[in-house]
Amino acid sequence: MSGAACARADCQGGRIMVTGFCDTCFRRAVAPDPPVPDAPVPDGSATGTPTGTGEAAEGAWRSSGPAAGELDRDGLLVLPYLPSPEPSEAADTAARPPTGGRRCGVDNCPSTIGVSYDGGPAPDHGFCPECGTEYSFRPKLRTGDRIAGHYEVLGYLAVGGHGWVYLAEDTRVPGLHVVLKGLINTGDAVARRAAVEERRSLTTLHHRDIVRIVTYVQHQAPGDTEPTGYIVMEYVGGRPLAWVRFAPEEDLARLFGPGGFEFGHVITYGCKILGALEYLHDQGLLYCDMKPENVIHYGREIKVIDLGAIRRIDDRSSGLVYTLGYAPPKKEREEHGLDVDSDLYSVGRTLKVLAERAGPPAGLAARSFDALIRRATHPEPAARFRSAAEMSRQLWEVLREHQALSGHEPYPERSTRFEPTAALFGAALGTVPALEHFTHRPVTAPLAPELPVGAPGPRETARALPVPLPDAGDAAAVLLGGLAADTPDRIAERAESDPALRTAEAALWLCRAYLEAGDAASAAAWVRTAEERGGDYDWRVRWHQGLVQLTRGQVESAEGQFMAAYAALPGEVAPKLALGYCAEYLAERLRDPAGQEITAPGSGAAPARTRRAEKQRSGRAEVRERQAEEYYEAVRCRDRTQGSAAFGLARVQLRRGDRHRAVAVLDEVPTTSRHYDAARVAAVRVLAGRLPDGSAPGAAELRAAAERLAGLHLDGSGSWDRLATELREHALGCRPPDGWGSGFPTGDLFGPADTEEALAGLLSRSLKRLADQAGSAGERGDLLDRAYAVLPEPTVVRDLLRGLRRTA
Repeated sequence: MSGAACARADCQGGRIMVTGFCDTCFRRAVAPDPPVPDAPVPDGSATGTPTGTGEAAEGAWRSSGPAAGELDRDGLLVLPYLPSPEPSEAADTAARPPTGGRRCGVDNCPSTIGVSYDGGPAPDHGFCPECGTEYSFRPKLRTGDRIAGHYEVLGYLAVGGHGWVYLAEDTRVPGLHVVLKGLINTGDAVARRAAVEERRSLTTLHHRDIVRIVTYVQHQAPGDTEPTGYIVMEYVGGRPLAWVRFAPEEDLARLFGPGGFEFGHVITYGCKILGALEYLHDQGLLYCDMKPENVIHYGREIKVIDLGAIRRIDDRSSGLVYTLGYAPPKKEREEHGLDVDSDLYSVGRTLKVLAERAGPPAGLAARSFDALIRRATHPEPAARFRSAAEMSRQLWEVLREHQALSGHEPYPERSTRFEPTAALFGAALGTVPALEHFTHRPVTAPLAPELPVGAPGPRETARALPVPLPDAGDAAAVLLGGLAADTPDRIAERAESDPALRTAEAALWLCRAYLEAGDAASAAAWVRTAEERGGDYDWRVRWHQGLVQLTRGQVESAEGQFMAAYAALPGEVAPKLALGYCAEYLAERLRDPAGQEITAPGSGAAPARTRRAEKQRSGRAEVRERQAEEYYEAVRCRDRTQGSAAFGLARVQLRRGDRHRAVAVLDEVPTTSRHYDAARVAAVRVLAGRLPDGSAPGAAELRAAAERLAGLHLDGSGSWDRLATELREHALGCRPPDGWGSGFPTGDLFGPADTEEALAGLLSRSLKRLADQAGSAGERGDLLDRAYAVLPEPTVVRDLLRGLRRTA
């Protein structure tokens, strides 16, 4: 059956190899079906495929997959093991020259050669119709040929952009197989120059994820006037990543395990590819032609192959080699040529097409990955990642996010872009109430005020958000590290005259210093200066603009700036934390302070237009709340110590009335977090407090609050008394008419019995204890007034006692 056309409907032009597999779609041969229109499948360039047919072949590459979510030493997903096939059966013994035409290759000749006419087959040899130069696409080597006396050709692996790729065995070392690569058309001057550059480059490259050169040999075939050069490379048995795009689901399941091809595998491929490209870029080289066909998955590793398009970064004269669909747009190629950013563009395109076949990312990781691809393939080269290392780090961070949101163990890492911060915004819920909580309301006001679950103020949040790490490449970075930020005017004056401080980093430093001093106008002026010095695509400028606008209370404008920072750094936590806050704050502005939808004034049914507007407003608020929840959850799952995210998510849940979900979130703040104690205090208050929708706790919640309060280690400044007083206030104010029932937690905190008199007496004694903590006579009087007001005494007796106390 070898040499027969592949009968699969979605494979165009494939031929069945001696292995029983197609050389284009890489699948096992099937009985031919009635002719149907063929779907295009890209030319594969596999250096190895499974051998044999039937169950034996399936067993040859059945996955010995790692455990779900298992990570390697680099923090990447462990790839499934793909054994190499028998090399002697991996290559086709029949050569099939390429079709579709190619450029002539003679200098200054624009003609295309090898084009079919009148519907006939494309010629594999002939003469250029423009310059008359003879060409031939026929392979120079045949099965059985010996090159350099000891490389015996076994067959044909592929035909690349410039040359034939052969599989051979080194007869001096039995079992050692190599790959020979020679020119497809020896008359192609462009191809000859590329081959020389490839040979020179490969001899100096040593990277685990880049195919290794063995040697360079020459061979003169019968009838040739001069010998042809061949690069001898290591043989990499496996499957090209192009196979993943078109393989049947059952084949992917056999290789990748029950979960099939996952998003984490795409990230792992990407990080390994970027590691190889970073190495090339450090050597002053561009790869130029990254695509799934040029990466082989073998064993548990990958290997970048086919460096025929390689060129020096500073080369602006050689002809470009690229693949449409993966290379930057034509206008960019013509005007700017290829550069590091164009290599990263092709990686972005490669990851995008692979991700289309993979399982979806979890939660916000889907948006983060999309943002990463958009930056890598941005129409403006200056907006793309600046290096393979930078792109790889963000890709790695997106994998961390995906793993955490998928339920795997999070591995928090210190950010490489933002300074760590211990600040917590929105900590009111986790703060023991101060005395003002009990005195700054009328004595006749209802007991048990609702919990403080509103979004914190923009200024407070701006001061608590992390700031970017100094740019080590900025000349002023070291100098600024030793300056005090409490004297911005003096530093600003110096910056005007000192050239060493006329940098973007210095301007951003002054922006933050003025924000700390409360001077938003000066901060805004300096961030504009930083923008002039840093360029249009400096994410640090966008971040500082967001901080300035938050300080001014312009939350919606700040959100746009933080979104730009997220687009530039899709794997980082800080932009998501800021966006979570913005969404929470804006959702709250769409509702009234009590958490209810704003209704039209007056009584009766609102006009239809007003009801529609209210419905739309409510819908927008719900969308904003979901956004806040998504951002906060992504940050919290990545790092449980992030108290700001945990408190933000708890507030969102409480505004929905979900008391128990809020407590569960707070309970997940670990003991290693600086915000652990605040989270424990907040959980006690949430269990016993009244929510914005008016819902009160039950007896079980009171019992849980009492048990938790007993386990808190509070300071000796009266914190326990104040927190206990608040809980007693809730127990009395939220008590149902028929009492709390059999589950009421009698004891030291809530007293010996579930009666109004007992609770009121206990609360009165608590308020009197707080009066002893008062810092002024007026505060003490307010607390004593409230202590007597809660007692269920007749009005006349209560007024008499109050009058006697005040005259005493």
